[in-house]
Amino acid sequence: MRRRHLLGLTAATLATPAILTSAWAQGFPNKPIRIIIPYAPGGTSDILARLMQPHLQAALGQSVVVENRTGANGNIAVDMIAKSAPDGYTLVLTDLGNLTISPSVMKLPFDVAKDFNAVTVLAYTPHLLAAAPDRPYKTAAELIAFAKANPDKLNYATAGLGSAPHLAGALFAHSLGLKITFIPMKGGAEAIQQVAGGHADALFNGMIATLPHVKSGKLRGLAVSSAKRNELAPDLPTVIEAAGIKDFVTGSWQGFLAAKGTPPEVLERLYVEIDKTTKIPEVATRLKELGAEPVLYKPAQSDTWRGREVENWAKVVKDTGIKLE
Repeated sequence: MRRRHLLGLTAATLATPAILTSAWAQGFPNKPIRIIIPYAPGGTSDILARLMQPHLQAALGQSVVVENRTGANGNIAVDMIAKSAPDGYTLVLTDLGNLTISPSVMKLPFDVAKDFNAVTVLAYTPHLLAAAPDRPYKTAAELIAFAKANPDKLNYATAGLGSAPHLAGALFAHSLGLKITFIPMKGGAEAIQQVAGGHADALFNGMIATLPHVKSGKLRGLAVSSAKRNELAPDLPTVIEAAGIKDFVTGSWQGFLAAKGTPPEVLERLYVEIDKTTKIPEVATRLKELGAEPVLYKPAQSDTWRGREVENWAKVVKDTGIKLE
């Protein structure tokens, strides 16, 4: 009898942490949630976060605060998440393309594949290849011809060395044998400003942030980096069409991450509310207007996707020979 009693106590004791964790997660959230944006205001991540913020706040019943923390191609903010409490109250919304490139081009204080739990891969948008409106090339083919005739004379503004737009430009140049110069900026918004102001020649950048400037005439759109033409810019060819580069697909995969060890129930609650938010007519319409394609992978699927992308970008970095000092 005594042995059975002790076994029962042991089993109950072992089960207690899981029960407490589940009960705690069911009460989530009970305080404000912070969404950290690793880039300057005006970029793709920032636009998406501020579009969704009031709706998430209403759904979760707590304040949702959006903060911009720039630096190190977004990795300062991501490191902050890696070291935060695994409770779901501090998240990062970032370009996962940038993040999955980083291990191949720089030393990181965190492990991209192991130090996070994904909430979701939120949305995909292609990169837009655009140029300053006063430049002589009016099409992607003309830009390529100019670059071939003028080695090292063409420059690209990028949203940071080792960023997804940088890798898109590097892959583009490598595939065509072009010699171009990359000018790193603090983010996509600054890259747009430099090209629109005529201080740089061209750029690859996320469509959400870039297309409005093409429509306003501040930038000249040349191509999109998706597998097929985008319905918001149907006159722009894909890079595959314009340059003949097989399977050239790059872009911005925006996603939410939390610290490793965040309870699955919390991740699921956040995922469900984010998913619902993208289906609100106002948000869904705006996403479509911005050229963003909702993805909404579940947490576990998002973690698997992230690991696969780390491997894919490592191959691109090796093939292009990119090295960051």
